[in-house]
Amino acid sequence: MKTSNITFTEKNEVKVLLEEVPELKEGQVLVRSRKTLISTGTECICLSRNFEPGTHWDNWVKYPFYPGYSNAGEVVAVASDVTTLRPGDRVATSASHRQFFAIEADYALKIPDAVSDESATWFPLAVTVQNGVRRAEHKMGDDVVIVGAGLLGQLAVQYASLSGARSVISIDTAPRRLEFAKAHGATHILEMGVEESRDVVFDITEGRGADVVYDITGHPKVLSGALPLLRKFGKLMIVGDAGAPSEQRLTPDVIKRGLQIIGAHAVNPPLVPNDENRWTRLNMARLFFHYIERNQMRVSDLITHHFSPADAADAYHLLLTDRSAVMGVIFDWDLLE
Repeated sequence: MKTSNITFTEKNEVKVLLEEVPELKEGQVLVRSRKTLISTGTECICLSRNFEPGTHWDNWVKYPFYPGYSNAGEVVAVASDVTTLRPGDRVATSASHRQFFAIEADYALKIPDAVSDESATWFPLAVTVQNGVRRAEHKMGDDVVIVGAGLLGQLAVQYASLSGARSVISIDTAPRRLEFAKAHGATHILEMGVEESRDVVFDITEGRGADVVYDITGHPKVLSGALPLLRKFGKLMIVGDAGAPSEQRLTPDVIKRGLQIIGAHAVNPPLVPNDENRWTRLNMARLFFHYIERNQMRVSDLITHHFSPADAADAYHLLLTDRSAVMGVIFDWDLLE
């Protein structure tokens, strides 16, 4: 059986390769992709090799590289020992941008009927941000600043609102991104660079500074501009991953005002739940789906572009040349039928 797979064959080179689908093994299901979401920050870094030698990025990205990890698909076959899923079930997985694939049934999360394929594709990003929100340990009434209004920033705005924030301040230089943030719960939007925003943030927070600031841009130079936005003993959350960590710089605020810097990444959650922490990736994904079902979060209206997988090169070219005009980009695999 053949599958069309989106592949980075070398730096800045995107091709759709026709490859064999591996045979099903015990415990696996065969899935046909329906929709996949481009994780714009990560995938553009991988495609352009915009990272330093010796980083984990450098160890991870080897060409040919199969991008993507935000997949909503349909089960088309199951191994004889699989009882939890059956053909026709819709499932969310972290599979790459590929038409057909085999995956362990335990790693395929059934999508609730009330959650669309397009909304379901957001679950890996939602889990990453939710992990950061948990590590921030928000308190009701927090003043929260979110630097960066891309995909992760839009989710952070919604999670901060759900967590009882008094103010949710979204900072970005792209006006369309800020419009999305305002429509999804930001109480204040600042169209400016982070280094320009301190006086405005302190005015909004009545001179205190923010309780929590999220650096959610992936740009290393943002860190030094984000730290001065915090109140004394505030928390700086780094959600997302800079390709050039050697360019991230601390400021005297860390020592003088007792700030905490906390990193959050998709690999942080436990693999299996335990008495102290039940929030595995799958459990956080289930909670995200509950929020979508109850209309407490919205992501489908953050999708701005749809592409056939056959036009993958055009999709990535758009992201590399004019990302500020784009939000969610979906590959629609039904268009290959």
